[in-house]
Amino acid sequence: MSKNNEGAKVKSVDYAKWGYIFIAPFFIAFLIFQFIPLASTIYYSFFEYYRVGLKIVGPTPVGLANYEALFASDFPKYMGNTIILWLAGFIPQIIISLLLAAWFTDVRLRIRGKQFFKVVIYMPNLIMASAFAMLFFALFSANGPVNGFLISAGILKEPFRFLANVAGARGLVALMNFLMWFGNTTILLMAAVMGINPSLFEAAELDGCTPTQTFFKITLPMIRPILVYVLITSMIGGLQMFDVPQILTNGKGTPDRSVMTIIMYLNNHLFSKNYGMAGAISVILFIICAIFCIGVYFTLNKDDNMKLGKKKAKKGGK
Repeated sequence: MSKNNEGAKVKSVDYAKWGYIFIAPFFIAFLIFQFIPLASTIYYSFFEYYRVGLKIVGPTPVGLANYEALFASDFPKYMGNTIILWLAGFIPQIIISLLLAAWFTDVRLRIRGKQFFKVVIYMPNLIMASAFAMLFFALFSANGPVNGFLISAGILKEPFRFLANVAGARGLVALMNFLMWFGNTTILLMAAVMGINPSLFEAAELDGCTPTQTFFKITLPMIRPILVYVLITSMIGGLQMFDVPQILTNGKGTPDRSVMTIIMYLNNHLFSKNYGMAGAISVILFIICAIFCIGVYFTLNKDDNMKLGKKKAKKGGK
């Protein structure tokens, strides 16, 4: 029996196939719902393909005609609008979020009720953008409570039409985006700061560093990966801005189309069944997002990339 046992082959279990089975649903869903639509969008961007009433024109190959017509239109203006609206909301968002994260995680301040403040600043993120836009539309209308307060306080003599003014309309969109997302950014940055080794702050305090020096020399460099993530996700969300300006201006981007974003322009082409132009807009937006994200990533991680390059050079030299 012992010889038979020794001579018997031990059957090995192949666990690799189970890993492929478990990840297969993701790749199947990605292929069906993302990759195939993306490929078809790129494909139809080179075709004349639209609907007039019940008549469908195309698809007829037109090469780069859709892209040429796009850049000859007001697309660059809408691209500028989108970037302005995103920056107007993101700059105060990142500044205030960094300040709040630094204050809430500073042990020396001993702020009480941190959990309560976390819930309060995150709550606007739970409100739907449509409800937020309707609320601001009612608050800042000509007969709204904001104008009523400003007139009763003697600041204004007559109602200020926020949505009829370029700066007013853009300011409202930026303010809404700031209020909806600064809480989420603050929570992320707080988690990043709390992940820093406390001994670094203790050493800086013993060395006589001021809070400002500690913030810029220790906190900011240590949370750089999260800052890159926040900046990239905010940039993608900003370039895809749609719901707030769409509802606030009823899809018109008024005044003078100063609040018309790229996705609102894309939605107009989809609504008119112009699939060729809509595909061209989608492809250009995809390329712009990719370029911006790659630029931000390599800019903020320049030091790490340089160190990695030096290490590879040393290994190659050996």
